[in-house]
Amino acid sequence: MKTPRFLLPAATAGVLALTLTACGGGGGGGTTGGGSDAEANLEGRGPITYVQGKDNNNVVRPLIEKWNAEHPDEQVTFKEQTDQADQQHDDLVQNFQAKTDDYDVVSVDVVWTAEFAAKGWLQPLKDKMAIDTNGMLEAPVESASYKGTLYAAPKDSDGGILYYRKDLVPEAPKTWDEMMGMCSIAKENNIGCYAGQYKQYEGLTVNASEAINSAGGSVLNDDGKPNLTTPEAEEGLNNLVEAFKDGNIPAEAITYQEEESRRAFQEGKLLFHRNWPYIYSLITTEGSSAVKDKFGMAPLPGKDGPGASSLGGHSAAISVYSKNKATALDFIKFLTNEEQQKFFANQASLAPVLSSLYEDQELVSKLPYLTVLQESIANAVPRPVTPFYPAVTQAIQENSYAALKGEKSAEQALADMQKSIESASAGS
Repeated sequence: MKTPRFLLPAATAGVLALTLTACGGGGGGGTTGGGSDAEANLEGRGPITYVQGKDNNNVVRPLIEKWNAEHPDEQVTFKEQTDQADQQHDDLVQNFQAKTDDYDVVSVDVVWTAEFAAKGWLQPLKDKMAIDTNGMLEAPVESASYKGTLYAAPKDSDGGILYYRKDLVPEAPKTWDEMMGMCSIAKENNIGCYAGQYKQYEGLTVNASEAINSAGGSVLNDDGKPNLTTPEAEEGLNNLVEAFKDGNIPAEAITYQEEESRRAFQEGKLLFHRNWPYIYSLITTEGSSAVKDKFGMAPLPGKDGPGASSLGGHSAAISVYSKNKATALDFIKFLTNEEQQKFFANQASLAPVLSSLYEDQELVSKLPYLTVLQESIANAVPRPVTPFYPAVTQAIQENSYAALKGEKSAEQALADMQKSIESASAGS
């Protein structure tokens, strides 16, 4: 199956042409990063603060301890945010809007780059501030760029994975219909069949987008315009709607975020589960895991073969308001070097951004799912690249959620989603 593109390069220009006319710069950098804030403090060295979401797998603190031991005059302080992506985003926005130098290096979700760069909040990584992206996977580099300029250092990538109970099903299903056909096995074992993340938050945008893309649809067409009123898009969203309706997705999954759904699978309550690679290390190491030796990993199922994951991951960006940008630059290079990339993979099941590591036999022997993950990232498609992403994702979340709860038909939800995204793209 040819992977549908959520937003093709040609579409990027179309969306940006619509959105940038209504996008006001929130900082001195502007959309091209040429303002005074972006030109200041390029040689600055000294203590910096690194900001990231909750360190569930204990990867950040050991890295910072290592850095601090080697850089006594350029110590890094870790500012840990919550584990909620929406709250992380809002915290960063508030800090940037205040133009403070409290946050030097920030972990940026792949979908925030365009928004933050367009408002002049991120330091362009070019000229004196350039980093070497040779050897990095193409998708993470693209997601860290805006209008042809790199604004963040790809730190870890991500692709959705299908976790399944290999003790109950001989092989992972390759298509959605095949997976739904196996739900009788779940009923025989008194467990739920399938679940992803369906609470009204960013995770629902991811899951709804994957459903639409994997059925052959797309959220935006090649011209960057909403493309949701198509039979393929309706089929994709309706797959989730019908699965909720007939119980193949348990009713309680409407409250699931990543951790709630992970615990359900880990406790043996699900036959199939969509989540990110990070849960592998938790499922295999936590003493309470009921499935640590009973699960397998495979690409997400699609219409006629492997489906299309939403591209995930994070990059490390430098605030234009940082006073110590030279130190900040060295630190993001440190986060992306081969040694730290291996540590991210071993310690937290995070997908490396260096392509060579997917062929590193020592690493693959420890993390046998890397080949599956590489396929997932290769087939992954980005969510819309737009400075108005918060409004776009809200439209996807609200309408998908209403459809899953039975408050709207899939057809009506998609029509309403289309109108809301058109409005957001026009800046209204």
